[in-house]
Amino acid sequence: MNENLFASFSTPTLMGIPIVIVIIMLPTIMFSYSNRIYNNRLVVLQQWIIQLTIKQMMSIHSQKGRSWTLLLISLIIFIGSTNLLGLLPHTFTPTTQLSMNLGMAIPLWAGAVILGFRNKTKSALAHFLPQGTPIPLIPMLIIIETISLFIQPMALAVRLTANITAGHLLIHLIGGATLALLSINIPTALITFLILTMLTILEFAVALIQAYVFTLLVSLYLHDNT
Repeated sequence: MNENLFASFSTPTLMGIPIVIVIIMLPTIMFSYSNRIYNNRLVVLQQWIIQLTIKQMMSIHSQKGRSWTLLLISLIIFIGSTNLLGLLPHTFTPTTQLSMNLGMAIPLWAGAVILGFRNKTKSALAHFLPQGTPIPLIPMLIIIETISLFIQPMALAVRLTANITAGHLLIHLIGGATLALLSINIPTALITFLILTMLTILEFAVALIQAYVFTLLVSLYLHDNT
């Protein structure tokens, strides 16, 4: 109970050397690959989920937007598997670090925006000034639209960080309360343990949903610029 509440979010080290890169690469072993004609059920399930995600996410895109399919699918698999990895005991969740999420959000957002200015210059510039705007409001609207454009990657990163961090903190607090209540009131401890179990199941869903939301928003930014 005397452990720091945010100790689980500190970067893990081994002999003084950060091992974040090793942890980030670890989820890749969760996905099996087979070059056989008849695959096993796990590979078939993975392929079905990937194809379903591609169909739902990329159906609205043009031919140029669909060239990002492999990147977006790799992104959702990476974020989802990393989030799920963090739910295991004595593990570290890289997506609770704002710096890492910004490192994913800013390049993807910048790539979509640059692509829009390159291929649809007039349409991209038109977003800064809606049609029919009164002349006195033009400078203010341009400033507001510019700020909203640059806030987009921050919103992507902060949303993912806040949701994953909040869930982990809640599990940590309820788990600590359950351990403390075991020596005080067993029936109450059982109730809190039930709540902890339900919250853990919810966190599994949140881990996958947040990966989908992050990738979907990047896909929408890409759609607006292609």
